[in-house]
Amino acid sequence: MSVLSASEIMQLIPNRYPILFMDRVDELHPGESIVVTKNVTINESFFQGHFPGNPVMPGVLIIEALAQAASILILKSEKFQGKTAYLGAIKQAKFRHMVRPGDVLKLHVQLTKQRSNMGTVSCQAMVDDQPACTADLTFIVGATD
Repeated sequence: MSVLSASEIMQLIPNRYPILFMDRVDELHPGESIVVTKNVTINESFFQGHFPGNPVMPGVLIIEALAQAASILILKSEKFQGKTAYLGAIKQAKFRHMVRPGDVLKLHVQLTKQRSNMGTVSCQAMVDDQPACTADLTFIVGATD
């Protein structure tokens, strides 16, 4: 059972198909951590060109999925409800395992520091309990327009 469905996710963040990279929120501890599921299918538009005959999810899109998960964690805090979270920096990004069609990508995000409207999160994208990507992301929260 999910904590947030895809339609509830879209009420929080502005991303939509084809750039919404999560299917549900499995766990949410506001101000602390979140776990999100992304089911990777062969029907993803990016597999048409990355790479023909050898479909691999682009690393930049794994980072984007982690950033979207971080946005939900941040925007579910009382302080930032109704605002927009922006990615400010990517540090220590490491890609350890290819993500392919049929994989279930589990996105784990932990809030590590927050000050005013900025903060950092530590992230892991996992496939079958194996790290596919790890990164530290910096976010900035701004008002919605």
